[in-house]
Amino acid sequence: MQKLNFPAYSFRFKNSENKVSVFDEIRKKFVVLTPEEWVRQHTVQFLLQHKKYPKSYTNVEKLVKVNGINKRYDAVVFEPDGSIFLLVECKAPEVKITQDTFDQIARYNLKLTAKYLMVTNGLNHYFCQMDFEKEQYVFLKELPNYSDERPIHNR
Repeated sequence: MQKLNFPAYSFRFKNSENKVSVFDEIRKKFVVLTPEEWVRQHTVQFLLQHKKYPKSYTNVEKLVKVNGINKRYDAVVFEPDGSIFLLVECKAPEVKITQDTFDQIARYNLKLTAKYLMVTNGLNHYFCQMDFEKEQYVFLKELPNYSDERPIHNR
């Protein structure tokens, strides 16, 4: 698989029926290794290892209804109260991040109301903080570490 713009992580792989799968530690199963899945797995490790987001609050590839249509988000990180801290959209490395990509995550976020958004193709990463009053997102240089967002007594 292609080298991505993330630190190096170790993954578990298996090969069956001429398909390579990677172990997803959030879903606790092997999933077929596609270019988008490669980006998703790196993103999850980035969130867990570098941003210190709790594994128990992290969810991958779940169904969400947007305007009556079934869609799947790539990853979310929840708050302890069940609200969504971060919504992530992953694309394969060869897919350019365009306005359409931001429109897609914005549509999902109308329903999910995450505080932060991340869009990545593994090579380019974009981070945003939502401003719900002005109905816009503000680009950030990086995501906050999970602990930076918490008062001491909530850690």
